[in-house]
Amino acid sequence: MRTPLLTCLFALGFVTTAWSAEPTSQTPNVLFIYLDDYGWRDAGFMGSDFYETPHLDALAERGMVFTNAYSCAANCAPARASLLSGQYSPRHEIYNVGTERRGNPKHGSLMHVPGTDTLSTEIRTWAHQAKVAGYKTAMIGKWHLSDDPLPYGFDVNVGGTHSGSPPKGYFPPHPKAPGLEDASEDEYLTDRLSQEAIQFMQQHRDEAWLLYLSHFAVHTPLQAKPELVAKYQAKQPGTLHDHAVMAAMIESVDDGVGQMVATLEELGIEDKTAIVFTSDNGGYGPATSMAPLRGYKGTYYEGGIREPFFVTWPGVVEAGTTCEVPVIAADLYPTFCEMMGAELPANQKLDGVSLMPLLNQESGIADRALYWHFPAYLQSYAWIDGQRDPLYRSRPCSIIRDGRYKLHEYFEDGGLELYDLVSDPGETNNLAVENPLKTRLLHSKLVAWREQANAPVPTESNPNHDPAKEQQAIKKAEKKFAGR
Repeated sequence: MRTPLLTCLFALGFVTTAWSAEPTSQTPNVLFIYLDDYGWRDAGFMGSDFYETPHLDALAERGMVFTNAYSCAANCAPARASLLSGQYSPRHEIYNVGTERRGNPKHGSLMHVPGTDTLSTEIRTWAHQAKVAGYKTAMIGKWHLSDDPLPYGFDVNVGGTHSGSPPKGYFPPHPKAPGLEDASEDEYLTDRLSQEAIQFMQQHRDEAWLLYLSHFAVHTPLQAKPELVAKYQAKQPGTLHDHAVMAAMIESVDDGVGQMVATLEELGIEDKTAIVFTSDNGGYGPATSMAPLRGYKGTYYEGGIREPFFVTWPGVVEAGTTCEVPVIAADLYPTFCEMMGAELPANQKLDGVSLMPLLNQESGIADRALYWHFPAYLQSYAWIDGQRDPLYRSRPCSIIRDGRYKLHEYFEDGGLELYDLVSDPGETNNLAVENPLKTRLLHSKLVAWREQANAPVPTESNPNHDPAKEQQAIKKAEKKFAGR
């Protein structure tokens, strides 16, 4: 049974104390498992009664589960750029997947901010800092931020390219994917990446290592091993989930996790390995659900940015604990550095804070707001659940969460939406009119943050915008999906 101790401590408002990075005999290996498009409810420990994740559930039970953990973005590339840099998107300027306008150019009244599609090599990642601290580093799986992860602090790259999807799906061949060229005909990509992670751990059992296992799963295309798909097709649907292929993909991830844990035990290093698990954004809406959260991948409602997240670290993190404090993926940079006794970068602004005071329950972290900035467009799957309109999962916007309240600002129409996430986690009741004082307070903080972060706000009109055709398209989509 999970203890509520942390919730009590956090309510007292303890403040993080300063720390210095000094490698010690307690410095752990770090196994960081990062999934793609894996939703907040997509595991047994998060409430799914259809997906089967016994190995993840067991790890979560041995560690600390964060119930209010967030990605820095609602889709892949900006989320990963923020994760690796420890920065909110205005600093690294990766706002979307690619730099082109997403969606029909006649829909949407503003010109988007294109940003860039490559993480600057001048940015030091936590992998850089780990290497300086004496760690062997590996990136296995999806990279998505440049052609090659090696210049970003990694000694080993297996599978990492600029591609955001599996090279040619989850079954061979895998052209232009480093280290995957020799795949056998029936090899499943998720299984192969887990085996590559195991081999890395075996090869470096006597060294300190940092392994970034960035699975392509469960990103589209939805493909799984036929025998697992058949298993779930024959299974009674759950109250929340029922997609057989998604369930089979998740089971393959979980099986690999079980094999990695068994390997750590066989090598005798399980007690000196910290395991961190989370995802890059919300789940793929047509195949899964984040209910009661609103939205899914690509939306800035909770279902698009809130993630499953746990840390298991024997001897440091108490088993069976739960943390309700809001945290964000940018926090992992200073957290990893403190874990590994690595120095923070001298001349690089970090937007996160170390979570070590929460993990070791010595104190809490200072109250703070969390921010998101998306000055672009992300087209819809023609799936309107959780969107402001059926044409886009998200239009240009900024978001702030401060305590229990969350404010959305949408730049096209100036729309403001205020939600109390404690009483209304599904963001169904917009309090902006009912609570104008809180709305003005959070909006002023959001504007001040944008100015401090030099966040670009799109203001130029879209010359291709056709308001009449846009409204026709909205009405057509609403009619098509009415009553879903």
